[in-house]
Amino acid sequence: MWTRRLGAVLGVLVVLAAGCDRVPAEPADEPLRLRWQPLTLPAPPGVPGRPLLRDAVACAGRWYVVGGLADAAGETRPAAWGSGDGVSWAALPVSPSSFYGRQHVLYAAACRDGRLAALGAKNGGAHGNPRTGTWLQSPGGELREALAPFELYAGPRAVSVARLAAGPAGWLVAGARVDGAAVWTSPDGERFTIREGAPELAGDGRGRTVAYDAVAAPTGWWVVGAVLPPGTTALAPLAWSSADGRAWRRVALPAPDGRGQAQRVASVDGAVVAVGPVRDGFGAWRLAGDEWRRVGGFGVAGPGVSSVDGLVPAGRELVAVTADGGGHGLWLSVDSGDSWRVMAMPGAVPDGGNTAVAVASQGDRLLLVSDDGETSRAWSVGLPAVGR
Repeated sequence: MWTRRLGAVLGVLVVLAAGCDRVPAEPADEPLRLRWQPLTLPAPPGVPGRPLLRDAVACAGRWYVVGGLADAAGETRPAAWGSGDGVSWAALPVSPSSFYGRQHVLYAAACRDGRLAALGAKNGGAHGNPRTGTWLQSPGGELREALAPFELYAGPRAVSVARLAAGPAGWLVAGARVDGAAVWTSPDGERFTIREGAPELAGDGRGRTVAYDAVAAPTGWWVVGAVLPPGTTALAPLAWSSADGRAWRRVALPAPDGRGQAQRVASVDGAVVAVGPVRDGFGAWRLAGDEWRRVGGFGVAGPGVSSVDGLVPAGRELVAVTADGGGHGLWLSVDSGDSWRVMAMPGAVPDGGNTAVAVASQGDRLLLVSDDGETSRAWSVGLPAVGR
């Protein structure tokens, strides 16, 4: 489970909402300060608990937030919220079908045609490994756990089940197995087929691979990740393309010193852009035709392990969520990754095992959810003129 991060009873939860907007002009090297608006997410029915917000997504006029609840004893259960306008929210009915599913925290979400799907996990078993599964929203609105064989996501070959993507061809999960990068594909979001050991995608004599994220493209799928070449200790960034999720083509992403990881990927304004940590901060790559080019860089190396935890298009702009060991950051690009400007977050969030920040967008509205290890919150803001 490639996620990072878990009191008060949930009578009020979170923050997110309607307003917008940027504060009057500031120097370009100053953080972009927005008027974030909070919203309350209602408590789901059942035993009260502290909300654990982990991801957000939007499509076809619908907004979703996923995560879980932790009770006073630390026991968890899955939770999700939906909204038709990004202002008024309701807890979704959640229907687990397995022992571990009843304890899942939903950590990654995608949607297609207004329908939500999610990944959930709970550590358990003799070795404490993640017990991972997929969830899909029914036509009636209920979020249901999909039954799956144990070794589809877990078992002795399991390494990670990272991110979920949706597109015209269906759904795709990016992750890794013991022999390297792997994907799971589904035409309907319920029954997934694993593609492991695939030539070019999996590890080989060039090193062991891992996949972190995926995005749908007009020609099929793009997956991003990294490879650890033999005899080295530094990962190098990779991308893969596939028309059908079965056969894959590998592309090495340019890095001046050969080091880096492509951890998130998104499609914005007709371009596919990947972002990830590099030696001196964070780097961005953009696909031009069949060639990936290194474009902008931003940030600096922090006091800990750096990561990119989110990347979403917001109209013709890109918003990235980063973490560097010291805390989380929010960045905006108005030119498909060429240049970046830091955005002031509505509240500081440390970088730790039970903290999280995620973003989603639709039209000119951006939604941010966070968990600082003690409280989960969410905000929204309009982006009609940001960065222009």
